[in-house]
Amino acid sequence: MTEVRSTLDVNSPEYAENRDTMLGRLAALEAEQAKAVEGGGEKYVERHRKRGKLLARERVELLVDPDTPFLELSALAGWGSDYAVGASLVAGIGVVEGVECLITANDPTVRGGASNPWTLKKALRANEIAYANRLPCISLVESGGADLPSQKEIFIPGGALFRDITRLSEAGIPTVAVVFGNSTAGGAYIPGMSDHVIMVKERAKVFLGGPPLVKMATGEEADDEELGGADMHARTSGLADHFALDEPDALRQARRVVARLNWRKANADPPQEVVAEPLYDTEELLGIVPGDLKVPFDPREVIARLVDGSDFDEFKPLYGASLVTGWARLHGYPLGILANAQGVLFSEESQKATQFIQLANQRDIPLLFLHNTTGYMVGKEYEQGGIVKHGSMMINAVSNSKVPHLSVLMGASYGAGHYGMCGRAYDPRFLFAWPSAKSAVMGPQQLAGVLSIVMRESAAAKGKPFDEEADAGLRAMVEEQIESESLPMFLSGRLYDDGVIDPRDTRTVLGLCLSAVHTAPVEGARGGFGIFRM
Repeated sequence: MTEVRSTLDVNSPEYAENRDTMLGRLAALEAEQAKAVEGGGEKYVERHRKRGKLLARERVELLVDPDTPFLELSALAGWGSDYAVGASLVAGIGVVEGVECLITANDPTVRGGASNPWTLKKALRANEIAYANRLPCISLVESGGADLPSQKEIFIPGGALFRDITRLSEAGIPTVAVVFGNSTAGGAYIPGMSDHVIMVKERAKVFLGGPPLVKMATGEEADDEELGGADMHARTSGLADHFALDEPDALRQARRVVARLNWRKANADPPQEVVAEPLYDTEELLGIVPGDLKVPFDPREVIARLVDGSDFDEFKPLYGASLVTGWARLHGYPLGILANAQGVLFSEESQKATQFIQLANQRDIPLLFLHNTTGYMVGKEYEQGGIVKHGSMMINAVSNSKVPHLSVLMGASYGAGHYGMCGRAYDPRFLFAWPSAKSAVMGPQQLAGVLSIVMRESAAAKGKPFDEEADAGLRAMVEEQIESESLPMFLSGRLYDDGVIDPRDTRTVLGLCLSAVHTAPVEGARGGFGIFRM
């Protein structure tokens, strides 16, 4: 039998403490996510409704198929910045007429849907996901363009947004723009470059220059409708392919456009039709990760609550035991899993991971990285044993692997271990974090301690006395800063992940991601890993 046998004691004080800590973090997370849902606040939501318009999430809800999930991405974008949480844009993956699509919707209750620097980063990440996974793109547009006070951070990099639309189209990935309101100035190029365009009567406004700009530039008098109304674009300019009478009609027409795409996934169905649920309750995922990440936990307990039938064939279980590797299925899809067990990665773990990644590429099997690592081991014995070249070997394998990678940060994800476990810089198709996760160059205490040692040695070299009191104050300040900057909401606000998720939702989220990645061909590298230093 290859079923994981759980030894988790759900009646233990440790489990209860871990669960309470996780629930507290989830409550804090939900409070921040609610800010994104609130948009611009009650005043602007009410004003928007009085104009007879739907909210961004209501538009998405009417667009997607009834009773199907919508996987929202980057919900905390802009958290901790001067801009609204969510960055005035809703983004995610939803099913429209049976087709998985990447959907974005401007939130016009936040500064008229204007794009700030985090809006741009979020939109570019959405395009990146669509391109890598070959997901048709639907843009629900109502935006006043760039947030002018921050134009210096938007204008130059913002051109990539329009470039992406054309590259998606060139790659044969359909792009659909549904214009509900303003799509002006640079924003006019969103419908201008999309394959299919739908505009709402008397609401859509698409022009490079509005009446004031036209008056200033040419002296010409013209109103909104003459310059860029839906009726004009449908009858005269030809920019609108479809003329909608109102918002529900526009969304109905968008669904019909998708229905006529003749879109086919590279892998239409999971290879295993009958899917067995895990043997253990996913609710128990709340009590596995300790509140103190210095306390280790067995990732097999997590795996047992994620994979089909809790069935897991472990690879090299007696070698490099600080990294658990093995094969499973999740919602019917084959999957290779790498999960940190005791935090530190040694040479054995690095070599084991490298071989495992190569095997997954030979078999065209996606990889899931479950993070809880403090990084690669340091010290004289390990340096002499080749930890640099062995860690480099693992990072080389991750870098050049061609199968889709999914990453979930459960606990610590520090130092080069974050890279070896396919952190953001290594282009995982999707990366999510639990509220318990932390990520930084190293732990707060270690980083503050290193700085203290360096300053102490510097003082000694100069023959100066070392100020212990000032050192203690500096260490406390550095620890507090690094702690705050390593927390998941801070990192998610900067789009270093695709969202912070409830551990209980992990199986569902990964199932949606695996379905999405199989829209594109899943093919591994055949050789081509560069030079491994032996």
